[in-house]
Amino acid sequence: MKVLLTGATGYIGKRLLPSLVKQGHQVICLVRDAKRFHPPASLKASISVIEANLDDKETLNHLPQDIEAAYYLVHSMSSDKNYMQKEIASAKNFRRALTSTNAKQVIYLSGIVNEENLSSHLQSRKNVEQELAKGNYALTTLRAGIIIGSGSASFEIIRDLVEKLSIMVAPKWLNTRCQPIAIQDVLKFLTGCLLNENTYNQNFDIGGPDVLTYKEMLLGYAHIRSLKRRIFVIPIMTPRLSSYWLYFITSTSYKLAIALVDSMKIEVICRNTSINDILNIHPISYESALKAAFSEIKDEHILSSWKDALVDSQSDFKLSDFIEVPTFGCFTDKRSRQVANQENTLDRIWSIGGETGWYYANWLWQLRGFMDRLNGGVGLRRGRTHISEIHSGNVIDFWRVIYANKDEGRLLLYAEMKLPGEAWLEFKLQNNQLHQTATFRPKGLSGRLYWYSVLPFHFIIFNGMLKQLSK
Repeated sequence: MKVLLTGATGYIGKRLLPSLVKQGHQVICLVRDAKRFHPPASLKASISVIEANLDDKETLNHLPQDIEAAYYLVHSMSSDKNYMQKEIASAKNFRRALTSTNAKQVIYLSGIVNEENLSSHLQSRKNVEQELAKGNYALTTLRAGIIIGSGSASFEIIRDLVEKLSIMVAPKWLNTRCQPIAIQDVLKFLTGCLLNENTYNQNFDIGGPDVLTYKEMLLGYAHIRSLKRRIFVIPIMTPRLSSYWLYFITSTSYKLAIALVDSMKIEVICRNTSINDILNIHPISYESALKAAFSEIKDEHILSSWKDALVDSQSDFKLSDFIEVPTFGCFTDKRSRQVANQENTLDRIWSIGGETGWYYANWLWQLRGFMDRLNGGVGLRRGRTHISEIHSGNVIDFWRVIYANKDEGRLLLYAEMKLPGEAWLEFKLQNNQLHQTATFRPKGLSGRLYWYSVLPFHFIIFNGMLKQLSK
């Protein structure tokens, strides 16, 4: 069967793709930026890639006619004022493009929408569902609440809060109830619905067997980790203060914190769960979902992470926009050094950032990350998805990986911190010589003043880092 998969570079899409291939399907992956798409070699014989932008209907004119089904896994967690209109426009473009294909079914993963007064993000999900339902195909909508899995935003926020804080003074939405579901069960439902006529033109809520408050979820995590934690809920914390609370304590971005707080005030409990009987699926408990997530982390088998999404980047971000490092009007800091062992240096470069750190004056990197967070930036808390693997599109602390080729010995990073300009950091290893180049393209006088103000720190940090990488 030929299946179209949108959102193939996203958290769910990356995990769904291997399941579809394992079932014998040919998968057409629709991605906005093909340079961010890195499927395992074992899957490549069963997939093809189409680069298209759902915002631009002209890019959707060449969908294969013989598509039999499609997955719509595209969501925005942006805080932009016009994101609801953009989501509707994207759904409309997608629906119209499918009319020229043989698609019999679209499967849409949405959020549980039980309340009359929905958050703006849940309302947007519902609007998209209504738009997709207008197509000449059968629509199956799966509505999920909190998804628990290694690398999911929900799991990582719970993990941050419990691991970092022994005592929490938390906002009142921690008493809101929800019904979490394990990522492996989400994948079972998504694949089980495929061309199953019993699911056509219906919507279903999917969730695990446990109905818990967010406070109970935090304490449940603490129990699994054998941590003693106390949580005090206070009614005086406003949504804005709640967003700041999440932003400064966890690794989430401020945009995502606003969206999450907005949605966490709404109770998300499953109502129509007939899908469990239709597909004979029995979701696992919250505790089992946590244990499965820990198992993936322990084995370093995290297939996808929300941190690699572009929610923190500029809206029109494509890797190709920044792969050519500019020279005109730019400041550069170039350093070179002979390396003792080329393979060892490459391994060090490919492990940089995250838990490994930056090899020299880490406290200065942490200070810069803290200052970025105070200014509304991403800081260092995103870390990295894998301890020793890097692919273009990944994040490394407050950098985005633009290009990574270990065989060439080249790694190019683009800064996503708050800056009065644009910045790149490049490593090139050739003939046992390591070349390290920092490039900054300033915006106005403030950009030039910024560059000169950090020059003394560059001398300390970049020189020390180069020495450590060259050992």
